[in-house]
Amino acid sequence: GLSVGMAVGQALLLLLAASMLGMATRDQLLNICMDAKHHKSKPGPEGMLHEQCAPWKDNACCTANTSSEAHKDQSYLYNFNWNHCGLMPAKCKRHFIQDTCLYECSPNLGPWIQQADSSWRRERILHVPLCQEDCEEWWEDCKDYVTCKENWHKGWNWATGTNRCPWGSSCRPFSQVFPRPQELCEKIWSHSYRYSTARRGSGRCIQMWFDPAQGNPNVPVAKYYAWKKRTSSSSSSWMDDITPEPSQATSALPWPLLLPLALVLPEGAWG
Repeated sequence: GLSVGMAVGQALLLLLAASMLGMATRDQLLNICMDAKHHKSKPGPEGMLHEQCAPWKDNACCTANTSSEAHKDQSYLYNFNWNHCGLMPAKCKRHFIQDTCLYECSPNLGPWIQQADSSWRRERILHVPLCQEDCEEWWEDCKDYVTCKENWHKGWNWATGTNRCPWGSSCRPFSQVFPRPQELCEKIWSHSYRYSTARRGSGRCIQMWFDPAQGNPNVPVAKYYAWKKRTSSSSSSWMDDITPEPSQATSALPWPLLLPLALVLPEGAWG
């Protein structure tokens, strides 16, 4: 028969394997690029990224070429025209450029990546908690611009090859289309962002704007939400509802590991 010691040793090996498996699944949410139109397959250093995309140069999902296209009014990225209701002021446009840089370059959006059913990308982001200041400054700098649409992802007239206001729509001030910062951040890209009341530096929200000299503040944020996602999905599993009696020598082992342990332990070892 197998000694209890050896059986416990085997169980510990199983535990180790399970925790390593847990780490592998956890890493799938961290330091990754989404499967979309211009993203690299893996993040990595880029040497130089253009202007507002520069904060991501040490570890980016975008190429240098994508980063310079992100700054153009009519770039090949999406043929999207910011000036669909007249000229967008520079102070407003810089937020849209920064938003494009975050979307194209950030390797820290893993916890919010979802499948997308569109012709031009297989994945998208959904409900990324955007820091309060980032959202409010974006709205403040754009509130006097005019637009004809609340959701810029879809519903445009593309007949000329670039986005134009759909027939019958009228250009209205941003502050009418988006009465509050929350509406701008959440509605403009079909809920890619969620307005967060958390502030920059709190470790609980994603920053569009940051100083790379201080490091990338979105790395710990992604880790926190990856951990939160993991714990919320595992706490809903039935195994957490079963707690073995503390008197059992095996009480520290999760239930799936008790079964192999029961198979290798000689009869009577449980007594």
